[in-house]
Amino acid sequence: MGIFNRNFNKPGPGVNKDEPRKKGFARFFELLIRDLGDLVKLNMILCVCVLPSIVMFFFSLSGIYPLFTFVLSLILAFPVGGAITSCVYYITKQMRDDPSYVWYEFKRKFKENYKQSAAIGILCTAFVYTQILVWITMIISEDVIGLSWIILALLSLLLFGMITPYIFLHFAYIDLKTLGILKNSVLMTFAYLPRSFMGAILGGLLWTMTALFFPDSLLMGFPIILIFGITMSMLMNLMWTWKPFDTSFNIEETLNQRKED
Repeated sequence: MGIFNRNFNKPGPGVNKDEPRKKGFARFFELLIRDLGDLVKLNMILCVCVLPSIVMFFFSLSGIYPLFTFVLSLILAFPVGGAITSCVYYITKQMRDDPSYVWYEFKRKFKENYKQSAAIGILCTAFVYTQILVWITMIISEDVIGLSWIILALLSLLLFGMITPYIFLHFAYIDLKTLGILKNSVLMTFAYLPRSFMGAILGGLLWTMTALFFPDSLLMGFPIILIFGITMSMLMNLMWTWKPFDTSFNIEETLNQRKED
């Protein structure tokens, strides 16, 4: 239980104020080791928010009033946008080395953003569910599906993974109308294309590995997703997408200046 009950008041060697942050994999593993407990807590809170929608979606897959339960699964996705925004905010706060409490920050940011981000959260949920249905159909109809459809599905997933991090970073940090956020996010995706691409690839790596290792059973891979799968993917993505976003809007510099004032 050490990762959940760490004592930050215990005397130690400390960190030099002017010591530069690590970069690349060293920085990733530093954050992972330091904040693993918080990532697990955050992941579980997020799972609670999305679980009603997921359960109803699986009811639709099982043939229980499929159209009704599918629509209901999207309605129950109302808190998804606010929950993802809160997770993105908390993880980037940890990346800024700004100490905080998981539940307090999640609740505060959720209250601030759940209304504006609700529609985008529902649309993202609809996209993910549609992708699942498409891939199930392609697997069942593997003899008749063309390569072009597979490529199209993969490209749409890639674009989704490249654009959505910027959308939720905007919700977390920038006071802007939704259409402006969507426009900015698309522009930033292509302005920082290499980082957007790597963020999407690494952000989806854990999900891909889970699907490869447990192809016949979602239940086998479910504990991985429940414990840290979502927030771990977010961290892997934000390691690439946070820097261009921060540079574009001077987020960390502005927040540090406010603390000094």
